[in-house]
Order: sequence, then structure tokens, then C-alpha cells
Amino acid sequence: MQALYTFLLIVIFSTGSIHAFAACNPDINIAKTNNLYTDNNDGTVTDKTTNLMWQKCTFGQTGNDCGTGTALIYTWQAALAIANVNTNNSYTNWRLPNKNELDSLLEDACNAPSINSAIFPSTVSSIIAEYWSASPYSGNNTSAWVVNFNNGAVYNTDKSNSRYLRLVRDIQ
Repeated sequence: MQALYTFLLIVIFSTGSIHAFAACNPDINIAKTNNLYTDNNDGTVTDKTTNLMWQKCTFGQTGNDCGTGTALIYTWQAALAIANVNTNNSYTNWRLPNKNELDSLLEDACNAPSINSAIFPSTVSSIIAEYWSASPYSGNNTSAWVVNFNNGAVYNTDKSNSRYLRLVRDIQ
């Protein structure tokens, strides 16, 4: 019966807000609760812990629920280039997050997706739901680090593969 609960939608009540996550383990406390983020109501979310501003949607998606458009995939080099010229949400200093920054979004208690889906809706959670980081893999100069928001894994993959991206910026 416990395994069945792992695959059910769990609603967590905390500080008067409702937090919805898909496929969360009820034996693990939710760490990335809604109160850790500020939805800026402009397509961005600010992480109060890291003071980073994230694009709410996977690159290519728009709307408050990220339901418009299609999540796009790019090679690592193309992702770096896109981040450098991106002006979404009226900001010009977007970048690809480093491995640790991207990893900071993972919700260990949940999978499919392994992220707070109320704050970051429509995050890709298919089997290959890998998002690029800007961090190259030091063990192989043809690889870079990715975070898989399906299962919460962090590993490296070849830079020529096409993966998703979620852009970040430093708050100034």
C-alpha cells in the first residue's frame, strides 16, 4: 500500500498555502515548498534561498501555467549561445545555470517531475527530462552536466546531445 501512495498526487499544507507535487513519497518531507519562492507574476520565479531569478517555464514554453508553446531542446553549445542573447521577461542577463544552481531546484521527495510543479509548472518529466547546466564535465571535454527532472539524477552527457533548458539570472 505504501508504494501506491508514492505515485499519488499529494497535497501538502504549510504556512496556510497549498503545495501540489506529483508522485511524492509521503515518508520524505517536502523540502522545496512554495514559501521558498516568489512568483514575480512576469514569467519569473525568485528563489529566496539562493537569490536567483529563474524563468518559470522550460525554454520555449510561456504563460502562467507554461501551457503555451513547446519545450525546446538544444545542444550544449546552442543552449549557451541562446542564454547569452535571451531577453525574455525584459531582462538581458539570462544565463545557463551551473550544475549546483540547477541541482538546487530538485525536490528529493518527488519524481516525474522532481521539482516543485506548482512553482515550475509543465517541467518536462519524461524518461529523458534532462536540462543542461553550464558546467562542463571535467572527466571528458565533450560532456557537460545535466539534471534529470524525471528522477532527480545529476550526471553528464555528451554536449552534442539536445536537451532542455531553464534559464537563470543573478538578482542585481
